[in-house]
Amino acid sequence: MTFLMPLQSAILIKKQKTKTLVIADLHIGWEMALSEKGIHVPTQTPKLLKKLKDILVIHKPEKLLVLGDVKHTVATAELGEWQDIPEFFTQIKKMMPNVSVIRGNHDGNLEPLLPEGVKLLPSTGVSIGDVGLFHGHRWPSPTLLRCKTWVMGHVHPVIVFRDPAGFKITRQVWIKISCDTIKLTKILLQKHKIKIENTPEKTLRENYKITPKTRKLFIMPSFNDLLGGRPLNERKTSERIVGPILRSDAVNLRDAEVYLLDGTFLGTLNQLRDLS
Repeated sequence: MTFLMPLQSAILIKKQKTKTLVIADLHIGWEMALSEKGIHVPTQTPKLLKKLKDILVIHKPEKLLVLGDVKHTVATAELGEWQDIPEFFTQIKKMMPNVSVIRGNHDGNLEPLLPEGVKLLPSTGVSIGDVGLFHGHRWPSPTLLRCKTWVMGHVHPVIVFRDPAGFKITRQVWIKISCDTIKLTKILLQKHKIKIENTPEKTLRENYKITPKTRKLFIMPSFNDLLGGRPLNERKTSERIVGPILRSDAVNLRDAEVYLLDGTFLGTLNQLRDLS
């Protein structure tokens, strides 16, 4: 059995005796994008490194998995990223030899920046027990349909509250979404150009030897808490939500459950729209 436990902006997955720590959206080098706009912020990589090291010390996982967007530039790498990313992972590998990265949409040409031994995995995702994990900018592999639960990053979800005086408060959140298993199966088979014979379930079994089980999808907050994010309870944001899965009718984003990083349940996205 697989045990999944949120830890603020990380998640711990336990399969038998092996614990895997999962984080998403480091965006190392985002300060350089601000600098180009005249906003000068010192590198935040040491703070990210300390935050991650503290979690590793407390929970002692055997593996670390990063769900994409290690760096901030999309196709290339800035000078600061050439310095910070190798140093970040070199320090982490001293504590955690088994490190993997699922490629995100910001991770073009990431390979030269990663120290030897850091595994770079495809953006279509991987599974740990009955948990499927992917970044979220592309359709995941149909093989992940064997998992009851999916976890993705990419969105940097936040919720915005406004009081009657107009003051605005933004908080990072976890999003828990119900999935329509059959619709999800049909969509993924079509996106991977597999002709559906009889039913989506039968076609999946014939092609992948698995039965579809996915019913829940979690969207992780970004591990880099200074990034900002998408206020999902604002109507204009929900209408242009990123990620193909979230734009499909296989997930019920309207009634998605919203949780603060400490686990406090805030309500559904539809209920929270009145507070934005």
